[in-house]
Amino acid sequence: MSRIGKKIITLPAGVTVNVDKSLVTVKGPKGELSQAIDPDITVEIEGSELQVVRPTEQKRHKALHGLYRALINNMVVGVSTGYRTEMEIVGVGYKASNQGNILELALGYSHSIFVAIPSELKVTTAMEKGQNPKVVLEGIDKQLIGQVAAKIKSLRKVEPYKGKGIRFTGEFVRRKAGKAAGKK
Repeated sequence: MSRIGKKIITLPAGVTVNVDKSLVTVKGPKGELSQAIDPDITVEIEGSELQVVRPTEQKRHKALHGLYRALINNMVVGVSTGYRTEMEIVGVGYKASNQGNILELALGYSHSIFVAIPSELKVTTAMEKGQNPKVVLEGIDKQLIGQVAAKIKSLRKVEPYKGKGIRFTGEFVRRKAGKAAGKK
C-alpha cells in the first residue's frame, strides 16, 4: 500500500495546477513547471487539494502512484517557495567565484574549472576570511538543482584522510586515521 501516493497535496495561495491528459502543469509566483505522467494515473483537483489516483493494485501502478505524487509535490513546493542547495569547498587554496551563470572553481588542479550553470538556476558564491568558500544554487526545479550540485561535487570528491573537497553544508564526512595511527 503506497503511503506517499495516498497523501493529499494542499495547494498554497497563488499556485494553480492544470491537468491536460498526461501533462501536469503547475504555475506559481516563482515560475512554471510541467511533468508528463503515465496515462493510467489520474490527477484529481478539488478546491485547493490535489490527489493522485491509481486504477489498479498492480505493482507497476503502485510504483507510479508514489512517484508521480512526489514529483507533483516537488513542483508545487518549487513554484511556491523554491529550492536552495548550499555547498562548501574545503581545502587550502580552493576558491570559487562566478560571473553570471558561469562558475569558476580553483580546486588544486593546474587549471581553473569553469562550469556553465543552466539559466533556470541562480548561482552565488561567497568567500569570507576564515571560512570555507560557499556555492549556493537556487531555483524552482528540485531535480535540476540536485543534478547540477552532483556534477559540481564530482569535480573534487571529499577524501577521507584530510576531508578536502566539495561537500554539502552540514554533510558528515567519515574520516580515516591514516598510516600514522598504526605505528604504536
